[in-house]
Amino acid sequence: MKSLAIFWFAWILFSGGNWIFAAETNSFPVTIQVHADKPVGELTPIWRFFGADEPNYAYMKDGEKLLAELGQLGGAQVYFRAHHLLTSGDGAYSLKFGSTSAYKEDANGNPIYDWTINDKIFDTYLARGIKPYVQIGFMPEALTTHSENYPRHPPVNERAPVEGGQSYPPKDYAKWGELSYQWTKHCVEKYGRAEVEQWYWEVWNEPNIGYWHGSHEDYFKLYDYAVDGVRRALPTARVGGPETAGGAGGNFLREFLQHCAHGTNFVSGQIGSPLDFISFHAKGSPVFTNDHVRMGMANQFRDMNGAFAVIASFPEYKRTPIVIGESDPEGCAACREPRDAYRNGTMYSSYTAASFPREFELAEKHGVNLEGALTWAFEFEDQPPFAGFRQLAGDGIDLPVLNVFRMFGKMSGERVAVESSAGLDAQTILKSGVRGNPDVSALASLDKNKLAVLVWHYHDDDVSGPDADVNLALDNLPFANDKVKVTQYRIDADHSNSYETWLKMGSPFPLSDQQYSELEKAGQLAEFEPPKKMRVKDGKLDLQFSLPRQAVSLFVIKWD
Repeated sequence: MKSLAIFWFAWILFSGGNWIFAAETNSFPVTIQVHADKPVGELTPIWRFFGADEPNYAYMKDGEKLLAELGQLGGAQVYFRAHHLLTSGDGAYSLKFGSTSAYKEDANGNPIYDWTINDKIFDTYLARGIKPYVQIGFMPEALTTHSENYPRHPPVNERAPVEGGQSYPPKDYAKWGELSYQWTKHCVEKYGRAEVEQWYWEVWNEPNIGYWHGSHEDYFKLYDYAVDGVRRALPTARVGGPETAGGAGGNFLREFLQHCAHGTNFVSGQIGSPLDFISFHAKGSPVFTNDHVRMGMANQFRDMNGAFAVIASFPEYKRTPIVIGESDPEGCAACREPRDAYRNGTMYSSYTAASFPREFELAEKHGVNLEGALTWAFEFEDQPPFAGFRQLAGDGIDLPVLNVFRMFGKMSGERVAVESSAGLDAQTILKSGVRGNPDVSALASLDKNKLAVLVWHYHDDDVSGPDADVNLALDNLPFANDKVKVTQYRIDADHSNSYETWLKMGSPFPLSDQQYSELEKAGQLAEFEPPKKMRVKDGKLDLQFSLPRQAVSLFVIKWD
């Protein structure tokens, strides 16, 4: 979104018989202070997780290209999660659907394992520097209790039913456990024990809604058998769940934790079940109102806050790593409704920049261990650019939101204290969203000879608003007087924004080779201006800049 142009208005004041006309610009002042000497905690790279419904996109043209870019974000290890890794098929895919050849049975009911497609998926991840966040699901056709409505070859451009035969319990839980064992064993043999120990192994997806057609107890049994199989093959494997929808998912998360801590294991008959990480989902709730999109960040924070509270109520799990297995502005990447019109432009990127730092606040409030927040957005093969899906790139062209993750990848070390005259905190957003004044604030990190400051200008309403005139005041830098190199990266209407570039072209389609090349370049993270040398005086440095609404800037300050 472009910021409003400067406008003039007459302020008419009669004073001493004289009319005085005053001019004013459409902007407001903001002071952001970064205290480099006040660490507030480790900068845990919670943004390094991604995922998608469609596993087969990974080894296709645009999927491979985007995975390579994710693997090059910089910083900590990136992980990828996908549905349908055990859904039966020959690699057929559709919106919200994919398939592999993992499990069949012969005429006598004997298992036949075929890891060809699964290996192709994981090989593609690993070759591009990404590790699997393995979802053990969905149910193979030969095992499901409802094979009669099993999806096989849905139309590529239509959404497949999530409530088909793949969403039911197994006919034989022992065979389900053996499938988990054989898969893990194969991965250890193919990739090595040391490699597979670094992966996450989680059971199913959103078992409290239509992805699971069994009872809560049925899921706990499914979990126990799957985890037993994984641990038989690799006792040191990292296992977890339950990936509930809606944060705590009503009582589901609490009942699951109670089962893992104190319930009777369905396999061993002993008390408890292994749980190395806890996962749930948190989604926003945008609406289309008064001819524009209004985001619902508050709903996403309420999901997190509720789940964190449940986890914190179990002393044995209060410090267990948490991965928010899907953490997004809304719940359906493959859907396209009026409320989803935020996706191509800077509304998505500014939302992402503003939301991640507040997740640290919510976790710290409850004293829980937030390890990751997984962005459920990837790409959609065989689709035109800017098609309106929730994705990081389309047709091989990166969208502005991907550049936020490139910014995060340039941050490391410890978080340091930030104060903003126009910033909101997580509790305020949780209660009422960002519906009044905009949220202009920052996340800062200090690591050896580098200070990085991410600054955003966000509002829930996708309408024009005044620019923020920001004074970024850095104090107590690790030296008194010296020169530093200052680089500013920017996402706005004119920088790091392939979508705005396409609109300025006249929204052409199909694209010429020259247009495609120009859009590829526009989709990369851009410097706002050439890096410059600046002098620090008495450990202080002030940076002044204008930040349009929905814009994000990253300042990287380096010294020798």
